[in-house]
Amino acid sequence: MHEVDTAALIQAWESGAPVLDVREDYEYIQGHVPGAQLIPLPELSARVGEVSPGETVYVICASGNRSKRGAEILESAGRRAVSVAGGTSAWVTAGREVRRGPTA
Repeated sequence: MHEVDTAALIQAWESGAPVLDVREDYEYIQGHVPGAQLIPLPELSARVGEVSPGETVYVICASGNRSKRGAEILESAGRRAVSVAGGTSAWVTAGREVRRGPTA
């Protein structure tokens, strides 16, 4: 499992790379990376088919712990995935925009 920093996520996100948020619904609603897909970690194994098999997926959580497990689950299912160190907290600290509320 590979881990990247927030700078790598920002560059990938600006290029349109998929971001998968593995936090719980209530955490996601409080603030998430714009465009991030939500699949809570406890549901990920059963919903891995919803994750694009073609591109590297940037897996994010609150601080970088759950995202490591999420990336491992995706990789074991044949998806390319990296964990984002520092998670959404690091995204916010970097001054990046967050969206609030559920997905559109």
